[in-house]
Amino acid sequence: MSIDPIQLRSIGTMGKMDSFDRPASEGTATGFGDVFKTSWNNAVDTAQDLTQKQYLQSIGEIDDTHTVPIAAAKAELSLSMLINLRNKALESYNELMRIGM
Repeated sequence: MSIDPIQLRSIGTMGKMDSFDRPASEGTATGFGDVFKTSWNNAVDTAQDLTQKQYLQSIGEIDDTHTVPIAAAKAELSLSMLINLRNKALESYNELMRIGM
């Protein structure tokens, strides 16, 4: 019986559903700055989408009652991920500073 090694993928490719079926290729790793920038852009985009859908609902353009709460949940989740990334980066920095002293 053999044990297969774990295939690590960069966080940037985690959102693509088809990437789970393939191992990560060489050179696809992104730095923390890229991951943070992507998360920031995602948080901004989802917040703008929520604002747009709230406006459309207020003028009666959206008939589906589920559209706005779904957009709000997406915006909340993307902001939560951004805050968690920031907190982990600060924790890592503080730990490195503690070790270095």
